[in-house]
Amino acid sequence: MKLSSRRVYDGKVLDLDVDEVVEPGGVRTTREVVRHHGSVAALPVKEDGSIILVRQYRYAVGESLWELPAGRLDGGETPEAGVQRELREEIGQRAGSLEKIAFFYTTPGFCDEAMHLFRATGLVADQAKADDDERIEIGTFTLDQAAAMITSGTLREGKTLVAVLLELDRRNRQEK
Repeated sequence: MKLSSRRVYDGKVLDLDVDEVVEPGGVRTTREVVRHHGSVAALPVKEDGSIILVRQYRYAVGESLWELPAGRLDGGETPEAGVQRELREEIGQRAGSLEKIAFFYTTPGFCDEAMHLFRATGLVADQAKADDDERIEIGTFTLDQAAAMITSGTLREGKTLVAVLLELDRRNRQEK
């Protein structure tokens, strides 16, 4: 139960609240909670089964990471519209078909961000329009290459790990 809440930061990407709460079991405590409008990500799968990832610099961790095309939802935007926008902006394509493969909380220990993860197929060219602050490298990988990137530690971003592991499971179930 929330006893009080104080907004300490209003940002473009997120807000930060400090809440006084009583949690189940009667624990009274203070929680700092990042408030987020939600996000979307796509696993773009080409006709040959290869996948498209993007590599971009992530200031928070100080390195460039291979990731899914992804981003935050704009106000009032549906997850499907948001993921199509991100595909267009980041890889210059749109999906003929979207299949929702997961919904999860990215970091529920301190953040309420909810992510909608889609498998995007039937890809067709669309005009790319990256955000002004994005420098994106696009790469195409076989599923086996992506699995090796996980094993080697080259691929280590959460939503991308989830998507690639789900796609590997999908392939394994189809081969049986």
